[in-house]
Order: sequence, then structure tokens, then C-alpha cells
Amino acid sequence: MQNKESDIGVRRTSNKKRHQNLQSIMQIPEHFTELSIRMFDALDDSGAGKETVLERRRTFLRREHIEKIAYQLQGHDIECFHFGSQSEGTTTPGLQSDIDFLTSDHKFNIMTFWEDWKTGMNNLLMLHDDTTPPQQYLLQVIKPYTPEPVTSLTDDRLVRKDSGQILLSAERWKQHVEYENRAEGLGEATKNGPSVSFTPNWDIVNACHIRKPLPEIQHWIDRCRGKHWPPVQLLEAARIAPCFLVPAGHPDSDYKREEWRLSPNLIERMLMFSFNMTQIKCYIVLKLIKKSLFANIVGDAITSFHCKTIMFFTIERTHPCLWCEHNLMFVLLLCLHVLRRWLRLGRLPHYIIEGVNLFDGKLSKLLQKRLLVYIDSLMRNNLQDVFCIGIDNISCRLQACSMRHTVQAGELRGVFLHNSIRLLLKFEYLEKLNLPLTFIKHKQISSQTTFDHNLKCVIRNCFECFENSTNTPSKTAALELIKHFHALQISIQSSYYLRLQNVLDCVNIRRVQYSLNSDVASSRLKFASMLYCSGHHQAAVRVLEDVERRYHSKVKALCAFRRLKGDIDLKVFADMLLGNTDNSEPPFAFCVHFLRQESHCAPLILLFEMNRNITEEEVAQRDYIEKHWMGSAEVDALPFLYYMQYLTYDGLGERDKQLHAMEVFEAYINIRNQFNLHHPETSLNLLGHCYEMEGDYAGALHYYEWSLRCRRTNNAANWHVLRIMRLISG
Repeated sequence: MQNKESDIGVRRTSNKKRHQNLQSIMQIPEHFTELSIRMFDALDDSGAGKETVLERRRTFLRREHIEKIAYQLQGHDIECFHFGSQSEGTTTPGLQSDIDFLTSDHKFNIMTFWEDWKTGMNNLLMLHDDTTPPQQYLLQVIKPYTPEPVTSLTDDRLVRKDSGQILLSAERWKQHVEYENRAEGLGEATKNGPSVSFTPNWDIVNACHIRKPLPEIQHWIDRCRGKHWPPVQLLEAARIAPCFLVPAGHPDSDYKREEWRLSPNLIERMLMFSFNMTQIKCYIVLKLIKKSLFANIVGDAITSFHCKTIMFFTIERTHPCLWCEHNLMFVLLLCLHVLRRWLRLGRLPHYIIEGVNLFDGKLSKLLQKRLLVYIDSLMRNNLQDVFCIGIDNISCRLQACSMRHTVQAGELRGVFLHNSIRLLLKFEYLEKLNLPLTFIKHKQISSQTTFDHNLKCVIRNCFECFENSTNTPSKTAALELIKHFHALQISIQSSYYLRLQNVLDCVNIRRVQYSLNSDVASSRLKFASMLYCSGHHQAAVRVLEDVERRYHSKVKALCAFRRLKGDIDLKVFADMLLGNTDNSEPPFAFCVHFLRQESHCAPLILLFEMNRNITEEEVAQRDYIEKHWMGSAEVDALPFLYYMQYLTYDGLGERDKQLHAMEVFEAYINIRNQFNLHHPETSLNLLGHCYEMEGDYAGALHYYEWSLRCRRTNNAANWHVLRIMRLISG
């Protein structure tokens, strides 16, 4: 016991010396306190305030859980995670950070020892010897039903090593992912390191997870024990956190095409989530310097991960009391000192995994020397170059004399910018929520059993996810999906009643009303359509009037399948806030979506949308996303509102109101036209149908042909034109 206490005393003394050594290297310049406070405020004004950081984290964790449950509902046992700046909240609009997404399929069992073998699994044994670079592994393929190595090449992803071992090649794994997705119609991939992505501004990594303890992680935990950071609770959580093998080899390795890189992403996320606001802002400033200043010398050779690693080392070696608002520029100087030290040594170690040089394959010796010269100059000048950071208008924000001018110029800042970012995050969350919902519906429609039975199973599985969840974000995600699928179930049941020519009674109508709050308009418009189709015209009018009242000028249309130019421009969301005092519900309106199973709740004209192709060749032309929704009817909310008003007032015999609805509809189409609608061809088809019902076949033909100019194939207008031509010819 005495020896143990003596060891702890020595460790504490050495830690204290390290703090003193790092902090005594430089004296704090007099103007740093004022500059620190200005920079702190400038970052708040640039969308890096505490509330915005937390909002980003909440949103991406919610998205993570939605996507995980969606995979499960589609029959995939896949884990998925959002990593990087967006999910950490360590970004600003000007940094334009990508979204980092990692998936891991549970059908793969990664073995650290032979004892880890599991029957019926895709077993892969981790191989590492003296010739393998640190952090890198080879994966030997092991048979699924006997614990023996595979001896033949049974898959395009496999290669044979000189020793005869059959390996799962990282490069071929990525090629397989690329080929499979391209075959689905997703187009060309963007490859970046371990990422193979078909989505702009996304890095998507298909990885394998390791649930067994690893010596690299245990060594790091042992190294960190007794230090003020990372805290003990974090180290305990890190001990049981899964790591990942991502498909990326070492640039200088003979087996770089076969190697997989060990990646402790979840531990790194824990470390990032332990940062206080000064540490978060210091990291953001480092990234601003990287992108604004370092990029002029080394291009994109210094990455956000380099900056993150520098932050980890600096926090570990700096006393916690220094990480406060008025010291921001000083701790930034300490970070640059750490970077300068590593540049002089020619190596930047990985914070967790020993023996790795993060400069390898990224920053050449020549670029290291150039960057070192610049950092020396930057530090000698007491960081005056931060006044040259143009991103997020930081340079102007730092100069007090320019602050008033910036505000007058209409710059988004402070609380107003935070609220704009909050709306943007909500928009993207709802957009991404609707996409997996559609995929799940399509999968159930495509299966052999009845859709109603499948839907009940989906809802039951969602409830199981809710009951089995151990954290609030996961439960919230499950409830969100339950709400949407429950609304769909009610609509399908109502369609079934109407098909049997039963009138919807009060009980059915009351059930519908519980699911009207998905957004401003779409669920209510479906309810109005249901009422209209069941003959409740007066009730339908009341619902439509309610939608018209809710659909104010600041409501933004949202589509999961088509995005308009400028859809995610932050200024669009800022404009939504101006003059809008109603914050009771998110100001978004989904497109109205009817499956074929809901056809008796939809106007007859939408049946053509569900059968929009004339030939099978048109179906073959559909891309991956279109294949999931073009067998249904999809229409922008506001045009559908006007169309439903036209139909319903006709049913009530209120001719003046019917014509007024048609005039408003036509004015909306002619002003907005196809550039501001997600489904312009469908809206034009509905307007053309109004003219057709008026007996004005020339007017109907005008709008149907306009619709075809928007989209020639996979457009119900082809059917409408044929019908109109027959009517005209008599």
C-alpha cells in the first residue's frame, strides 16, 4: 500500500511539472485577454455558441438512432454512427464540414484470438506481426461452420497472401461497395480514404466492429490513469467501447491494399463530448486557422483529425483552470506550441494508438518544414494573423469598429443565427426521417405477405425497440417512427373501409385526428382527402380551411426525394424567422404521399400518378430513390390544398368558391412554376385536371404538355394527353 501511494505521489508530481513546463514556455501577452473575449463572442456570433453545439449533438444522435432502427426494420442487423464535426457540434456554417457516417454489419465476427470464433458467422481473424505498421491489421477469412481457415478464393473481395492465407482485402471491399451501389442506380462514387460515398458532402464508411478488448486501447487507458484528463469515468467507458476496422491501409506498407485500420471513433467521440466550451472553441479556431491560413502553405494536408489530436495532447498536459473564456488565445498558443514541437520531431503521434505517425501519407517533410516556418512566425507575432481569417467573417467580427457595420450589412449572428441553424437542422432531420420511412414501406410492399400484416409487424418491432432502449434519444426515435407508421396504418384501414363502400364513422375519424401533428399540412391534407372520399364534404372543408390558416408565408416545403436549389441555404431559414411569432410547430410541410394501399382515400386523378409509366422501359430508367416512391402518388402540399378545395367546393355546390380555388391554384403555379416545386409535373397535372373538369380541354392540354416539358417519361401526363386527345377528336 505504501509503495502504491508513493507511485501515485511521483505521478502527480510529474503531472504538475508537465503543467508548469508547458505553461511557463510563454508569458500571456497583455492584449490576449481582450482578444480572447472578442474571439469567444465572435464564435458565438458565428454559430458556435453553447446552445448551437448542443442542438447539433442532439440532432445527429437522434438521426443516428432513427437510422439504426430503420436498418433493423428492413431486416439488417447494422449499427450506424455519426462521427466528426457535425455530430460533435464543433463546426460553423463557414467551415462547411462534411457529414461523417459509419456503418457496421453484425454478420461479421472479428476475432482477436481463435477462441472468439462463432458458428454461422462471417469470421475474420485479426493478423498483426512485426512487419505490419501500428494501427493496421490484416483480416484472415475463417470458415463459418468449422474453426478452420478458408483455403480457396470464393469471393471477389478475397485475396491470397504469399503465405497462403486468404485475406479480406480492404481495397476490394470498397470496390464491392462501389459496385453494389452503382448497380442500384446510385451513380458514381466519391472515394476518400476509407469512405465510399454516393451522397454529396457525406463521407460514408462501411466498417467492421470489434467488441473484444484490444491491447492498444488498454495500453492507452493505463497511460492515462492518474491524470486530470481524461476523467476516470471516461476511461472506464472506453474500456468496453467497441472499436472499428475501416478499409484503409498504411501508405508505405507492402499490403496497403489489404490492410484495415484500427479506429477508436467512439472513444474519440467521448473525448470530444467531455470538452468544455473554451476547449470546443479552441478546436474550432484551430480548424479556422487550418482552413484559412495553413491551407495557403500546405493545402489540405493538415486535417481536422490532426487538429483534434493536438487538442487531446494539449488538454492532457495543461491544467484545467487555464481552459476558461479569457484564456482562449493563450490555450490556442499552447496548441500551436504542441504542433510546432511535433513538426520539429517530424511526427505527430496518434493520441490513443501508440507508434502511429499521423503525418505519414499526409504531410511530406518539405511541407512540414514550410508549415514550421509559418507557425514560428505566427507565434512570434502573437497570433495577429487571426485577423486575416475570412471564414464566417471572423476578421471583421474581431475588430470592434466593424461590428456595427457587420450587423447593418445583414450578417446572420448570435441568437438569430442559432435559431436559423436550429431550423436547418430540423429540416435536414425531417428530410432524412422521411427517406427511411419510404424505404421501409417499399420493402413491405415488395414482400410476399400482405402489406397490412407487414405494417403491423413493423409497428410491433418499433415498440420492441422502444421497450428495449436504454437511453432517451433511442426511445424518442422509436416513438417518432411509431407515430408515422400508426398514421399510415389508419389511412390504409380507412381506404379498406371505403373500398367496401362503408362510411367512415366517428371512431375512425377520431383515430385519424391523433396523428395530425407530423407537420403543418400533409397529414391534415390526407385527412381532408379521406373525408372528401367518404362524402364528408363539409368536414373536409373545415380541415382544408385549418390547413390554409396554418400554411403561412414562412412555411417551407420539404421533400425526402427531391431537393431544390438553395433548399438548405441558411438565409432561407433566417427569412422563415422574420415576422413569424408562431413557434408552436415546426414550419415545414411534407409532400403529400399516397401508397396504392391508400388509393380509396385519394382523389381518382392520383391513381394515374401511381401508374405513371406507359412502358416498362420507363420503369427501368428510374434511379435508386425513384424506384422506392414512383409507384405511389407524391404531390407538393400547397398545390394539393388548392386542388382539394376545388373538388370539395364542387361537391358542396359552392361554385364561386370552387372557381376562386382554381384561380388561386393557377396563380400559384404561374408565379412559382417548376423552379419552386418539388413535383412540378404532378402539380401541373392536377391543375390540368381542373381545366378538364371544367370542360376546357385546350386549357387542360396546355398544362399537361407543360407537365411533360418538366419531365417527359415516368409522368402521368402521358396518360392525360392521350385521354384529352381522344376527347377532342370526339
